[in-house]
Amino acid sequence: MPTVTTAARLHFGFQNLSLAHERLYGGVGLALDEPQLVVEAKTADELHCDDDAAEPYVRRVLDVLDVPGANVSVRERFPRHVGLGSGTQLALATLIAVARAHDRTADARTVAPRLGRGGRSGVGVATFESGGFVVDGGHPTERFTHEPPAEGDWTVPPVVASHHVPADWRFLLVIPDSDPGQSGSEEDRSMRTAIERADPGIADQVSALLTRRLLPAIAGRTRREFGGAAARLGRLNGAWYADEQGGVYRPPAGSLVEHLADAPSVTGAGQSSWGPTVWGLTDTDGMHKAKEAGYRALEAAGVGGEVHVVAPRNTGAALEEGDG
Repeated sequence: MPTVTTAARLHFGFQNLSLAHERLYGGVGLALDEPQLVVEAKTADELHCDDDAAEPYVRRVLDVLDVPGANVSVRERFPRHVGLGSGTQLALATLIAVARAHDRTADARTVAPRLGRGGRSGVGVATFESGGFVVDGGHPTERFTHEPPAEGDWTVPPVVASHHVPADWRFLLVIPDSDPGQSGSEEDRSMRTAIERADPGIADQVSALLTRRLLPAIAGRTRREFGGAAARLGRLNGAWYADEQGGVYRPPAGSLVEHLADAPSVTGAGQSSWGPTVWGLTDTDGMHKAKEAGYRALEAAGVGGEVHVVAPRNTGAALEEGDG
């Protein structure tokens, strides 16, 4: 039976939230090799799904493909609403698995809006397609203002820059035991509020940072410069969200970032999306010390949690056409 394997992504931030500029949003992020999501599907006369989070996507996919049913199993998954992009990966993996089970093909980018994905950031769709580091071009501000179009009435933002991430880079993930990050209607409300109040000058700073520091660093494969620039991008974004998440970082992410920034083995640290996951950048030589630094940061913040060190992913989702 068709099996789709994909994985998490980091979201460093947006290029613009101000209505004063021509393009809104414009996501910046990259694909990770772990944690992974594995979805398999086979034909059926009706809907069967062993995962509550996947079932709504299966229903939408059946409607999009105009097929009667499918038996969908989520064999491996990663936590929801922690800043790692589980929703988009789950939706698109379900789409491709069910399509192949019915001997169909489906284009993730084209169908994503009908699954409710890609309405702000295009990073999740782009990393599903090809992995690596990606920058998307955002949406036209006149259509997306503070109230987005009706669900599905958009196209996924175009990829305006993409690069392979050096194979020896490693990403420290510190996932504290805290409330999940924002999603759904709560996230929509927070985004609307942030956009209404957004300082257009921050977008100008982000633009300069992206073109003069972040893109040259990934193209030149200079880890320290990249980590510092990505961390700065996160802090600038946090200024837009401060009123909505309780500070530049969502607690306890601020404490974790502060402690990781002092770790010699870590270059750059920040919050992924709405958190609570915090990332740090290291390499294969420093991964063990970076992991120790992650646990020390959790201890210093007074919270429990998980710590992982993972490789980047420079390929998109994998489809295996098995028997059964």
